Amino acid sequence: MALIRRVSSSFPRVVGFANRSLYSLNSPCESLDSPTSSSFIHGFHVFHCPDAVGIVAKLSECIASRGGNILNADVFVPENKSVFHYRSQFLFDPRKWPRMQMDEDFLRISKLFNAWKSVVRVPDQDTKYKIAILASKYDHCLVDLLHQWQGGNLQVEITCVVSNHERAPNTHVMCFLERHGIAYHYLQTYNDNKREGEILELVKNTDFLVLARYMQVLSGDFLRSYGNDIINIHHGLLPSFKGSNPSKQAFNAGVKLIGATAHFVTEELDAGPIIEQMVERVSHRDNLQSFVQKSENLEKQCLTNAIKSYCELRVLPYEKNRTVVF
Repeated sequence: MALIRRVSSSFPRVVGFANRSLYSLNSPCESLDSPTSSSFIHGFHVFHCPDAVGIVAKLSECIASRGGNILNADVFVPENKSVFHYRSQFLFDPRKWPRMQMDEDFLRISKLFNAWKSVVRVPDQDTKYKIAILASKYDHCLVDLLHQWQGGNLQVEITCVVSNHERAPNTHVMCFLERHGIAYHYLQTYNDNKREGEILELVKNTDFLVLARYMQVLSGDFLRSYGNDIINIHHGLLPSFKGSNPSKQAFNAGVKLIGATAHFVTEELDAGPIIEQMVERVSHRDNLQSFVQKSENLEKQCLTNAIKSYCELRVLPYEKNRTVVF
């Protein structure tokens, strides 16, 4: 059972059920006393702690007391579990609420409620997440990420691309990377040598990694040594169609629904906590070319959405192998 609240600039609406598990609040920015586009900037805050009375009140009071205004807030408390998940987006004047003071204010609340996680991000002030992209021969996801980044749709800094596939200097990918000063590292892999030590050295200063159809399995030692999150994308045909040419296998089998899944990488292959999933119908009217094109488009969209959600602090851990994605 869940409690859902919405407040919009047009009209209020409340739908209630017996037990609370999800709470969402949206407030129009016009409620600020006299905001100007030049003085107010956005901030994000995620909070994860044991459930208790008064958490939302304290967090809201903290923002309001510094002259800020909550644009939207989401809370999820699982049924029969005393665990509190929260994310808010707010406007504030950095002249009235300096970044260091903001961190101190939220840290105080974090200690008050014994929070497991409390993260604040201010895109206009904080440095962009540094990422490295690992890719193999298939480059549709890699190309899309580069173009999304170029268009300003991904608020990250791409430090390098690492691949076990050699690309010619005159290819679209290599020309793009050279034009934007992004290093490309070709590391040929072998059954007995995945070059993981060299990869670790290349990505050691990144905040997280993106596997853009990287067709090598990263070992548990690599995951532990790297220590940060790794986001992977794979087609939604698994586990039914394994091995080479899964799209052709699915096409020949006459499937009617295809998809893609973006998830965190764990030691268990393709079984990490899911961040994003997308599906699309296919039919007898699709030929193999249109079938593959639809599948690749889903993979590109799904991976981009997952990265955006991660950078906007929308993803929180939930139980052992699940996520809350606000």
